[in-house]
Order: sequence, then C-alpha cells, then structure tokens
Amino acid sequence: MCGITGWVSFQRDMTAQDRILREMTETMSCRGPDDQGVWTAHHAALGHRRLAVIDLPGGTQPMQVDTPDGPVAMVYSGEAYNYTELRAELRQRGHRFDTDSDTEVVLRGYVEWGEAVADRLNGMYAFAIWDSRTEKLVMIRDRMGIKPFYYYETDDGVLFGSEPKAILANPLAEAVVGADGMREIFASAKTPGFAIWQGMRELQPGHLAVVDRNGLRERCYWRLEVSEHTDDEQATAAHVRELLDDIIGRQLVADVPRCALLSGGLDSSAMTALAAQQLGVNGETVRSFAVDFPEQAENFQAIEVAPTQDTPYVHAVAEHVASDHSDIMLDGASLADPAVRRAAVASRDFPVGMGDRDNSLYLLFRAIREQSTVALSGESADEIFGGYPWFHNDRQRYADTFPWLVDSPIFSMEVLDEQTRRKLDLPAYIADHYRSALREAPLKDSETGLEKRMRQVCYLHLTRMVQTLLDRKDRLSMAVGLEVRVPFCDHRLVQYVFNTPWSLKTFDGREKSILRAATRDVLPASVADRKKSGYPGSFDPNYLAAIQSQARELFSANHEVLEFFDRDSLKTATETTGDAVTTAQRNGIERALDIAAWYDLRKPTLKLD
Repeated sequence: MCGITGWVSFQRDMTAQDRILREMTETMSCRGPDDQGVWTAHHAALGHRRLAVIDLPGGTQPMQVDTPDGPVAMVYSGEAYNYTELRAELRQRGHRFDTDSDTEVVLRGYVEWGEAVADRLNGMYAFAIWDSRTEKLVMIRDRMGIKPFYYYETDDGVLFGSEPKAILANPLAEAVVGADGMREIFASAKTPGFAIWQGMRELQPGHLAVVDRNGLRERCYWRLEVSEHTDDEQATAAHVRELLDDIIGRQLVADVPRCALLSGGLDSSAMTALAAQQLGVNGETVRSFAVDFPEQAENFQAIEVAPTQDTPYVHAVAEHVASDHSDIMLDGASLADPAVRRAAVASRDFPVGMGDRDNSLYLLFRAIREQSTVALSGESADEIFGGYPWFHNDRQRYADTFPWLVDSPIFSMEVLDEQTRRKLDLPAYIADHYRSALREAPLKDSETGLEKRMRQVCYLHLTRMVQTLLDRKDRLSMAVGLEVRVPFCDHRLVQYVFNTPWSLKTFDGREKSILRAATRDVLPASVADRKKSGYPGSFDPNYLAAIQSQARELFSANHEVLEFFDRDSLKTATETTGDAVTTAQRNGIERALDIAAWYDLRKPTLKLD
C-alpha cells in the first residue's frame, strides 16, 4: 500500500522538474511512511511513497523493467491478491523476477499483456505505467474503486495522484471549487468520476486511461453485468462461503502484523471468524480491535441504523474465536480535539461532515497502527447483501431518489442559508444524478416488480454509496499508514451476489440472509441473529458541548464558512442544550466545523456563480 503521483508533459524536460515532483510526492508521506522514490524520463516523472507490506526489502518503487525497445516504469498502490499465480504464468512465458513483490508481477504483467493486465488482476490497486516504447502513460484503477486515483489534464499532458493534495501541490493545478463541486460536498451522493476541484477527475472504478501526444482517453474494462443465477438457496450459500474462504485466505497474506476490525455485527464477525479459522491451521491467533466509548452504556441512544450497542457482541465473538482482542476507548475530549478534526478532514480533501464518526475512525486507526500494519474490514457487505433498513422498507426503496437519502440522518439542507440553497439547487442536482444512475443499471428483460427495483437499488449502492464508504476508509486509514483490506469487495463475490435474486437474498425474511446462512456455523448464535447496527457514534454529552463551543467560535471569528449557513439556525443549534439538540442541529454543527477546517487547510477559491 502506498501513495503515488506523477507528471507527464510532452513539451517539458521532466528531468528538470525534480523539486516539484518531490513536493508532490511528499504530500503522500502518510500513505507511505517506509520509503520514497522518484523516477524521471524526458517527458515523464513518477513519485512514490511506500508502505512496505509484501517483500519488505525488494518492493522499492518506482520500479523499472528494461526491454529491448526502452524502459517501462511504474508506481503502484495496493495489493494484487493473485500475484503468485500470475508470477508462475509469467515465468512460464520467460520472465525472470528480481523481487518477491506483487509490484514486479504487475509491471511484468503489463510488459507481457499490455493494458489487458487489468483483466487478470484480483485485488485493490491504483497504478500508473510510463511506457517509453510508445511514449504513453497508462493509468489503471481496481474494479470496485477501493484505492483512489485522481488526474488533472494540462495543456500538454497530465498530473495524477492517489489523492487530490498531490496534484494540487503542482503549480499547474488550481485549487478552485465551482458550483458542482459544492453541490457534491452537500449532496451525500457521490458521483463516479467527479472530483470537487475544477479540472480534476477521479479515474472511475474498473476504468483505465491512456495519455499520449493525442490526449487522454478513458475506457471501462469491467462493470457489473447481469447473468442468470441457477443455484438454489443451499448452493448459493455454499458458493458464497467457498468464495469467502478463498478471499480471506488471499487477503491474509502479508509480511507484517495483521488484524481484523471487529464491530460485533454479522459482517465483521464472519470475516474475523473465518480469518481465525485459517490462521489457526498454522497455529496463529487472529488479532481483533473494536472501538468503544466511556459510559457508552449509560449514554447510548438507539437509532434505526444502530439499534444496539456493539460491545457485548464484540466480546462474544472475541471469546468464541479466541482472538487476541483489544477495545480502543475514545473519550469525548479526544473526539472533539480540533487537531483530530483537522487531521481527518486533511486526509479526505473533502469536508464530508461525518464529525465524530470520522474523528473516531481516524483515532481508532491511529491506535491500531501502533500494533498492526494490515487490517481486514467488513466494509461493503451491507451494500452487497442488502443490509440497510431502507433495503426492506417500501417507502424508502421505492422512493424516487437514492434510498439512503430518504429521511437521511447525515445532513439536512435546511441549515444552509437561502441564497446558497437557491444557487446550488441540491434537489435538482440529486435528481439528475439519480436518474443518470438508474439509466446505467443493467436489468434482465424478465425482471419486473420488486426484483427489478431491488436490482436497481443494489446497483445504486454498489456504484454510488459504496464509493463514499471505501474512500472514507482508505483515506482515514492511510492517513496513519494503516492498510485496510476489504474482503467483501472481491469482484467475484460482488458479481455473484449482484445476480442472486432478491427473493434468495431475503429467503428467511431478514436482511443478509445468504451471508448469515453461509457463515452461521462459525458464529455465536447471538451475533448470527443480530440485527444490522451501523458504525457507532459517541453519545458523550461533553463531546456535544465541546463542538457547540467550537461552532460559537466560528461566529466570534466571523469565519468565511458562515456565508453558506443559515446563521440563525446554526446559532440556535449551538445554544440548545442536552437532549433538546436535534439530529439535524448536531449534523449542521458537524458540517460547519468540517467545512471550516477544510477551508482553512486547502484555502480553495470558490466560484459558485
């Protein structure tokens, strides 16, 4: 896992741009604390920051392979979980390897198969290859978009990076956010390929782009497709289990300490239990970590997406699988620390407004990183298997919008001031993008009624919502140099379950029926039967009081962020006390503080007209 960046210019001598390239590369230092390197040719410059996970001494980058027609160089972020099979195949084709790293396998795979190497990879990855034989740059991103990749076209080439901050470190890139960028910040529905910065694009999941003297061309090499599902209930559960066993086995491969993120829900518990099984064969014990808050039991408030506390279920799983478990306790003062908020916002380049849930995830990852370098996460199982409450509520799943925005607990547009609401017209923006997403969704001619609608709903989650969650997990974990792997995002599993009929996904009348059936044998009954409960928030009244005080400071300083908010509503939210503070008021405070931190860090030029 690493941070990558680069610059291709067909009108400059890139060997003279060392200082700027190093400045771009340095912005990725958190993603790669173990090593750094740069590589330059006449028209291309590549930068890399390394987090060493596989072949610690041999995986140094940028990596180069010499061919009779010139060198081919690469910067690579991520993991190819099938690299051992690919290496064996490439050896049969005459390739010799100098390292044991998956990086070299991917690079030599490109030398052998060209752009078609993308079709052969199983993993999470974002990489760029400069092919001096044809003077072209090839940029490739994994199928599900687990690893981030951004690019910015220039007059004579392109800038690219794992994160926008790498691109913005180049003087050619302007830190300008237009109206659509602000709409994306407030809409809570991520648009594939869209970066909030003008002129910048996100390479879409399952896409590759080629840059040469003729310009930039992006194309799709993988997308979700419909196919006939012929397995019955028992066979479907058995195949899901077979896939999970293979996936988790592959994703446990590392030359550094590994662990599991355990919430006590079905997803993370099944993943932890299967990892414990596989490690136990070799006499190893799985390590697990969970987040918790002081006096959470006394302060806990059940909500639809989080109806129960995690801790009792976490401990039940840890005992059941005999994991080496640690609870990471986070108090209100730590969560409310403005430095923590700045770090979380800086890692994301995007003021999402998740507040304590972002802050706590950042602190959790920071604590885990002191003991492990790789963590397995149950992220995305809800999107794949249909775990959220709105998958099962007719009013939400049949709504003419993204289902998760119906009664959204994340953000209420009423906290924006009237002029901002009028300029952005968020309902129209969201409606346009919803209709665009629906047009993309692949459907079977035979599907009607509920089956057709749930195919659409699943597609919306797998191409829109999951992108927000994967980006969040990648940014906050890599901000502290922790690699988080997401077994449920293996494209084989995603494709198979996407084509499983909704009636099979809910055969027992509950959410995630197939996953529960596939893994019940390795779980405590209480966890196997637990209702979906999302990532926990803190209910510490001291946290609420602290962020209200910080929001009042925005008024004292007459901070620029206030021009977007209804001052009276926000001021009322800061002065309301205790349980009288509504969810919308608290989320408005969080959003204001996040945007203020982002504004101070990135100093964007805003052009909303």
